[in-house]
Amino acid sequence: MKIKLTNPYKGKSWFRFLGNKYVWVLLFFVVWMLFLDNYSYFDHRFLDNQINGLEDNKKYYQEEIKKDQEQIKQLKNPEQIEKYAREKYFMKKDSEDIYIIQFEGDTIQDTKE
Repeated sequence: MKIKLTNPYKGKSWFRFLGNKYVWVLLFFVVWMLFLDNYSYFDHRFLDNQINGLEDNKKYYQEEIKKDQEQIKQLKNPEQIEKYAREKYFMKKDSEDIYIIQFEGDTIQDTKE
C-alpha cells in the first residue's frame, strides 16, 4: 500500500504566490538593494545627510566671509582702526588713562592669571 502525501496548502493563493521563483528573485533583489549593495538606500540616506550638513557649513562660512570682508572694508579707514583697537584690544594713546570697570557677573574675563 502506497501512501500519497499531499500538501494541504497547495491550493491556497498565498502558497502559490510564495512558491513562485520570480517572487523569490524579486525579494532577494529588494533585500540586496536596501541592505547589502554598495549603493544601498541606507548608504544614500547617510551620504545625503552628510551633504546637507556640508552645505549648511558652506552657507555659514560664506556669510562669515561676507562679514569679514565688510569689516576689512571698514578697517581701511584710520578712524575705524583706532575704534577697533580700543574696543577689541583695550589700546590707548600715550596721553590717556583707561579704567576698566568690572561688575559682578560681567562677561569680560580677567587675563592676568
